[in-house]
Amino acid sequence: MTIKMTVENALQAKTEIDKLASQGYDHDDIYVFAHDKKRQKDVTDALDTESVGMKEQGFLDSMKNMTSSRGDELRAKMAGAGLTKEEAEEYEEELDKGKLVIIANKND
Repeated sequence: MTIKMTVENALQAKTEIDKLASQGYDHDDIYVFAHDKKRQKDVTDALDTESVGMKEQGFLDSMKNMTSSRGDELRAKMAGAGLTKEEAEEYEEELDKGKLVIIANKND
């Protein structure tokens, strides 16, 4: 099951991630996205959540993201974390507003 949500800041993200963990999600099942790469890395590191990489996207999509715009990269990574293309577009708009997007996806 994939859970997705937006939050305003890292403090709210921590609260939601703690709730997800209490519902049985491992930190490896939880992804946090931000439009700014540095902010995303800082929040991901601070909250001990997963980064979308080759495992989730596949080799070719990972390589394609190296030359894509940030928006294209984010949509591809959110799709790799479990969103549909349409959902990824919707949540990428939320990232444009400065919000964080949290995606939890149990890989049972």
